Amino acid sequence: MPDARPTLLFFSSTQSGPSRRMESLLAHIARKERHRLRVVQVDVAQRPDLAERLSVESAPTLVLMHEKRQVARLVGRVSAPRIEAMLEPHLAA
Repeated sequence: MPDARPTLLFFSSTQSGPSRRMESLLAHIARKERHRLRVVQVDVAQRPDLAERLSVESAPTLVLMHEKRQVARLVGRVSAPRIEAMLEPHLAA
């Protein structure tokens, strides 16, 4: 059975201070929501193809994918409450 959880792609860069500051926040969300969400960190320098395909122009950018479609996005350094507000409508109860 395929994994039905949404996937949160965390586009980051080792050169980006805001990306580095968000890493621990995303790790916390990944642990907290591990049964309802997959979190995948994508280094834009290592995967420029994926960044281009999803029109990611800066790091950090969060892209929420569900059933192979982009359903939400946040650009720039954002707080935990903003991330959770974006995720909640898309996570199974």
